[in-house]
Amino acid sequence: MPRSIFGSDGRRLAGSSRCVVAAAVTAVVLVGTSLAAGARTASADAATHGLAVPSVTRAALAPSLVAGRGATVDFAEQEAENAATNGAVIGPDRSAYTLPAEASGRKAVTLAPGQYVEFTLPSAANAITVRYSIPDAPNGGGITAPLDVTVNSGHRKSMTLTSQYAWLYNQYPFSNDPNAGLLHPDWWITECSCVPAATTPTPAITTPFRPNHFYDEQRLLLGRSYPAGSKLRLTAPAGGPARTTIDLLDSELVDRPQADRTAANVLLFGADPSGRRDSAKAFDKAITFAKRMHLRVYVPPGTYQINRHIVVDDVTIEGAGSWYTIIKGHQVTLSTPAADGSVHTGVGFYGKDASVGGSTNVHLSGFAIEGDVEERVDTDQVNGIGGALNNSTIDGLYIHHTKVGIWLDGPMTNVRISNSVIADQLADGVNFHTGVTHSVVSNNFIRNTGDDGLAMWSEKTQNANDTFDHNTVQTPVLANGIALYGGTDNTISNNLVADPIREGSGIQLGSRFGAEAFTGHVWITNNTTVRAGTFELNWNIGLGSIWFYALEKNIDADVEVLGDNFLDNTYNAIMLVSDFPVKDLYSITNIHFKDVKVDGTGTSVVSARAAGSASFDNVDARNVGAVGVNNCGSFHFTSAGSEFSLMDLGGNDGGWLAPWELPNTITCDDRPHVVVPPAPTRW
Repeated sequence: MPRSIFGSDGRRLAGSSRCVVAAAVTAVVLVGTSLAAGARTASADAATHGLAVPSVTRAALAPSLVAGRGATVDFAEQEAENAATNGAVIGPDRSAYTLPAEASGRKAVTLAPGQYVEFTLPSAANAITVRYSIPDAPNGGGITAPLDVTVNSGHRKSMTLTSQYAWLYNQYPFSNDPNAGLLHPDWWITECSCVPAATTPTPAITTPFRPNHFYDEQRLLLGRSYPAGSKLRLTAPAGGPARTTIDLLDSELVDRPQADRTAANVLLFGADPSGRRDSAKAFDKAITFAKRMHLRVYVPPGTYQINRHIVVDDVTIEGAGSWYTIIKGHQVTLSTPAADGSVHTGVGFYGKDASVGGSTNVHLSGFAIEGDVEERVDTDQVNGIGGALNNSTIDGLYIHHTKVGIWLDGPMTNVRISNSVIADQLADGVNFHTGVTHSVVSNNFIRNTGDDGLAMWSEKTQNANDTFDHNTVQTPVLANGIALYGGTDNTISNNLVADPIREGSGIQLGSRFGAEAFTGHVWITNNTTVRAGTFELNWNIGLGSIWFYALEKNIDADVEVLGDNFLDNTYNAIMLVSDFPVKDLYSITNIHFKDVKVDGTGTSVVSARAAGSASFDNVDARNVGAVGVNNCGSFHFTSAGSEFSLMDLGGNDGGWLAPWELPNTITCDDRPHVVVPPAPTRW
């Protein structure tokens, strides 16, 4: 099935050990001496040293605005535009295909050669993550560029930045070639308001066409710990590219590597921690031995080359920590396509296929998975974690440069994904696909995905009783921060979603992609979205920060939107829509909003473009750009009013739900004027 331009990712078609571990751990500890047991909060550490607290944000907001929402992380986020610099601040701008639009907070700093941006560390740190963008090569494929890192004008390190994994072009599923013509000349193109293949003369499409996915991130251990108040400067040295754009810095105090002297150590089975030799067979041997001896598998500090899937079942694999144990691999072209349609393989840990019962009792923790996937092929299984995992846990991983961070194909049950970072993916961050039940994704940080950050896709079989809780999703380049496609009795709670870029929302409930109908209950509770509600390229309209989309079936489950905050909405806060060709077939009903706050909309609080109804109880709104309710119903404009009814249950402050708009007054403006909302503040 061809995927929508803003859809989810493609489907799956069917010496002594003690001495070795001690030596490996000692080598790393000598590099990072005098580390504290754990990182303290930025404000506490700065206060201890009598320093003014530097500008530390969460999703480019004051932390107080998102308290209790999103993941609790070990790093402090600092936006480059708030730091000292002699470069140029770019943005704010939310226009797709621009550098500011894909930046956290929609701002960044661009450095010419010789310019710098300097951060004041808010707390002790020995490690940093830099989110950046550098230009592509003229014909695609990326370039490399140096970045100097100095601390307190003395200690110097160098990073080698790359745009190898950034810069996509063209229509879905995108191209790495900036000079390519349209991938789908038979598709509607907004830029020319036409179908080029059906147009005479054929319109000229400027190349590069729709450049996107500009940013990448890179981690660096500094070699020692620096106290709060230290000045960390990033400099684009002379001789580098014409521009280096810095979005943000995450600084962190990484603990010492963890050792397990009672586990089966992969080094004893021939694994190479230098990364020069392939270690896949050594991992297989260690897993086989550990299962036979009822041991865990331990992967000590090092970089291990693995260029295929490691199949896991009834095994625990633990690393020394995601900063120290790196599982790194190349994408490999298969000689013949696999049965599931894959034309490549690559590094990843996979459960057995659900058709043979899947895997069970798998526990993965404390390591990084680094791929080198540069193109999106939806049939490829080149994900960090895959297959079916029952009664399993994934904890404390860093997954980078794979197609999807974690794509699980059910039926399967009881998986727990926690305390992990997933960054710079070409498709989803995490996807529960087909019959995943009683599973939880909690306290994870997802940034710069090429599709939905977190998704539940009930294709063929319902996902049921699953929860996405206390996660942070930032800057998904395409589609949604969090998406539910069908399912029953699922929960989205206490998450923070920021800066979706285009053709998606902060949160979406969609009857689409062949998903089963929503049934039972859906709880969307105590989430915060910020700078969400993007532009839908094909419809040429703005979306809502929460988006209900009845494309293939009615949405009529009991949906409770309770305690959510929708901040700085680019267009609408709430959107309920059925596509025009099916507007008389499907409706949206039984949606209940309660104790919701809307602070700033570019257009409306509610945009209704479907038949149906929703109730509103204590929904407060301020800084509304256009009319509070943009009610088009299903576009028949009958004398009886709109086909969509808004039920006022009381306490809806801010004047947005005025009596003359109830219960179903037509107030339809297809493309209202957009008013840039002010920055959100404490309510």
